[in-house]
Amino acid sequence: MRYVFDFDEDSGGGRELLGGKGIGLAEMTQLGIPVPAGFTVTTDACRAYMAAGGEVPESLDREIEERIAALEERAGKRFGDPESPLLVSVRSGAAVSMPGMMDSILNLGLNDVAVEGLAVSTGDARFALDSYRRLIQMYGEVVAGVDGHRFEQALSDLKAAREVSEDVDLSPDDLRELVETFKGIYEDDAGEQFPQDASDQLRRAYRAVFDSWNSPRAQVYRRTYDIPDDLGTAVNVVQMVFGNRGESSGTGVCFTRDPATGEKRLYGEFLSNAQGEDVVAGIRTPEPIESMREKMPAAFDQLLETLALLEGHYRDMQDIEFTVEEESLFILQTRTGKRTAAAALRVAVEMVDEELISRDEAVARIDPAQLDQLLHPMIDPSASIEVATRGLNASPGAASGAIVLDSDTAEERGKAGEDVILVRWETTPDDIHGLIHARGVLTAHGGMTSHAAVVARGMGKPCVAGCEGLSIDYKAGTVKIGESELRAGDLITIDGGTGDVIIGSVPLVPAAIDENFGTILGWADELRRMRVRANADTPEDAAKAREFGAEGIGLCRTEHMFMVEGRLPIVREMILARDEEERRSALERLLPLQQGDFEGIFEAMAGFPVTIRLLDPPLHEFLPPLEEATSDAMRERIRALHESNPMLGTRGCRLGLQFPEIYEMQVRAIVRAARAVADRTGEAPLVEIMHPLVGFREELARLRELTERVAAEEPTVAYLCGTMIELPRAALRADEIAEEADFFSFGTNDLTQTALGFSRDDAEGKFLTFYLEHGILERNPFEVLDEDGVGDLMRIAVERGRSAKPGIKLGICGEHGGEPRSVAFCHRLGLDYVSCSPFRVPLARLAAAQAALAEAGVTALAIGG
Repeated sequence: MRYVFDFDEDSGGGRELLGGKGIGLAEMTQLGIPVPAGFTVTTDACRAYMAAGGEVPESLDREIEERIAALEERAGKRFGDPESPLLVSVRSGAAVSMPGMMDSILNLGLNDVAVEGLAVSTGDARFALDSYRRLIQMYGEVVAGVDGHRFEQALSDLKAAREVSEDVDLSPDDLRELVETFKGIYEDDAGEQFPQDASDQLRRAYRAVFDSWNSPRAQVYRRTYDIPDDLGTAVNVVQMVFGNRGESSGTGVCFTRDPATGEKRLYGEFLSNAQGEDVVAGIRTPEPIESMREKMPAAFDQLLETLALLEGHYRDMQDIEFTVEEESLFILQTRTGKRTAAAALRVAVEMVDEELISRDEAVARIDPAQLDQLLHPMIDPSASIEVATRGLNASPGAASGAIVLDSDTAEERGKAGEDVILVRWETTPDDIHGLIHARGVLTAHGGMTSHAAVVARGMGKPCVAGCEGLSIDYKAGTVKIGESELRAGDLITIDGGTGDVIIGSVPLVPAAIDENFGTILGWADELRRMRVRANADTPEDAAKAREFGAEGIGLCRTEHMFMVEGRLPIVREMILARDEEERRSALERLLPLQQGDFEGIFEAMAGFPVTIRLLDPPLHEFLPPLEEATSDAMRERIRALHESNPMLGTRGCRLGLQFPEIYEMQVRAIVRAARAVADRTGEAPLVEIMHPLVGFREELARLRELTERVAAEEPTVAYLCGTMIELPRAALRADEIAEEADFFSFGTNDLTQTALGFSRDDAEGKFLTFYLEHGILERNPFEVLDEDGVGDLMRIAVERGRSAKPGIKLGICGEHGGEPRSVAFCHRLGLDYVSCSPFRVPLARLAAAQAALAEAGVTALAIGG
């Protein structure tokens, strides 16, 4: 097997083989775009390395030596040469973009002798020494595991001693001293001298990049974004081009469109006399990309032409890294740019208008989960606020929370349910776990394309970066924001849309949804087969669901109506009744209240189906704890209703069969409400009465008879009678149960519990967390449907149910109905609708459309690195 390919070779593989960065470099080379020469070590090599426990394939070192020789011939320089050395970078590049999660090393090939040769051959000692100190630091951190803060502290101490603020202000003699300091740190921490053999540097470097695939931060990132662990990373060995060769050189990152808004304009940052890590790591605060126009006009014009070519080729917004070496432009990477949800929608809509992509492609490339960003809070415009300081508006949205100064604390307190803001000098990839659990992030250094900004935008969290009015004393646990000194734990608010930082908590309001949101979802609605309903228990919830495009209610839980203030005493009176007569007396008083609730919901859902689930929880849930009982009768009733496992006890249809008067009252309230709304509006509601927890045909047969009998006593109204499938037996005997049902609705919350034998309340946060962290389960089955287990029961129920009654209506009303992968499964299963909470309806609409597109072979593009 061959493991190494030059950028200008046909590898016969795509991104899965070459990684996102490698395939991008190869394609750009073929397009004639200025790319440094180099080669890619494939993901096959990484997977073989991991499978062999850290042993490289036998032929790999030989293949790399051959490619280095070819690179030497092309460059006219020799790797490790003491006079005019060829230098290379080693960069990771997975098939799926994981920005900042794995490692890169620049300037490989320098040593104590070659640095002097480079200084002579270029006539620039400062450039040579600057490149060498960068190599020692990056190599030390990535390969030898040296604490990077020791290098940064040494650099800061030297700048302070020389009374300069920027790295570029250090003289060649200063840098020579810094090189010796860095070598001492390396030897002290690594227990060996910095390696002087170039080939040895390269061998250890590419192995370290392979190892970085399994670094803690990379594993956290993959878990968060559901990236498989077995993909591995490619390694790109690239001839160095230098942005740190004076004021005619520089480096930058830019996007072909604004990643925050989607506006079609050049967006990015640039640093003269710098290397790429200075920008992406936030080491220096960069300038706007437009500053390059004045400093390097020819390279800037060439950059604009290249950006247009790349966006046209890939037909998506591109995120590009580039270097200018003495006014010559080189593109180091292109990948699909990460963007906010608002930007994603705008880019997709405008690219359709520009005829770059089709409507189908526009719908396919929007991440349904990302739509949540559009529902994030913003600062209330009517709030009176005093801005303490301002930074760069790096990722939109607003958040309030307690200051935390490290990621471990952010994770701990965030997991505990606290709202926290992660405040850092700058973030690094090692902060990923803190970013996940923080409400937002505030940094003193870094720009719009720094690590904090890119990761926050991808997560839909607000970020204010490069905040010069922020200083942090980690030892004292204090921060200074503007003129105010605060401690860890104090409340602040950040606005990632404006860059404002405010002392204290500020009122927030939901964000507005723009026309692009409606356009994309309108296109999605034309494509999807499945209907999307909402789980809603009140007229207000129903109205919100309609606002988000719900086409009915898939689950209205009547027990929530019993808990409303003023009704609970009547419910308790019904439960405490000594006989059926007293129970019916209490139910008669509840009936008009229930009817009023149903009327409001029917009116909000005019013309759409409403599925009402009759009382499901056990009666003891409506009573207080025994120690809070106010009478002997109540204490006696609480004891009588006590069950060891109430979830599998007297609840659902078992309750309705044992106390039929409860379900009779509810059916009567439903039918009367439907009739009243039909008389008022002239449009009869589409009523679906659902009996919960059915496991046997006879249960539903008797409850259907009850439903029909009560409905027949009231003015005529059309309705359907069905059940939830939430027990394994119901799924297995769905053909029998279907004979008594007009519809099935899969209650996957309970079906997951009963199929897996998991109590959700006891599993989450306890053994289930252990299972996920140790890879026993890949996903939380209460969040993402367990297709192999619970899904198989659903398949059986669909097949057997439709075999008995081909026209039976089938849906899902668990929260899985709003999770994109679960929605796709429901589409493949042939369900008629999904139902979820109102705020997840837009996600479900988009996911249902993407499921239909996937079936037709239309999927999103992906360019990464």
